[in-house]
Amino acid sequence: MIFNMTTLQQNLDISRCPHCNVDRPNLSMVMPVIETKDYKFEGHRYWIIYKCSRCGGIVTASSPTAGGLVSEIYPSQVEVDDSLPVTAKSYLEQALNSMHAPAGAVMLAASSVDAMLKAKGYKDGSLHSRINRAAEDHLITSDMATWAHQVRLDANDQRHADENATLPDAADARKCVDFAMALGQFLFVLPARVQRGLAEAKTES
Repeated sequence: MIFNMTTLQQNLDISRCPHCNVDRPNLSMVMPVIETKDYKFEGHRYWIIYKCSRCGGIVTASSPTAGGLVSEIYPSQVEVDDSLPVTAKSYLEQALNSMHAPAGAVMLAASSVDAMLKAKGYKDGSLHSRINRAAEDHLITSDMATWAHQVRLDANDQRHADENATLPDAADARKCVDFAMALGQFLFVLPARVQRGLAEAKTES
């Protein structure tokens, strides 16, 4: 895989930081080129380790040739599956792109969860109560409901009720986005994959 003609240089030119998702990150080299080979002394790869000046996260990139086109980046950029409802997908993508602004990311992740539940017919009451009803109806597991209540999906409501409530931080944002991603996988992505698998198996038989 080639990453938008990005080359292995002192600065890594990618659209967003895989950690904080800031746009056009400043990723500068912190460790010089490392050359690796496989057990047959073939499969040459050249690696550089970079640091995001915004969040301090480390990104590793490699190329088959020194200074060549980048073929691998770790961690990889997170993408939202097309199986999610359009509105939920849009909110979740915006949440991922707002990780450098935790309060906004939390609200966007909560909006994505809200949209997922509405797509499943849970439209009345607070987000908290609808998550409980989804668990009671076995749409989600009780453990998922417990997880949802442990993250700060309702942080915006809490701040309205308590003026002294603290703002979400980066860890809160990551937990909320992780939950929204997992809920999307559980409710939409995995069922869609199962249906595709069944359709393919039926075609083959």
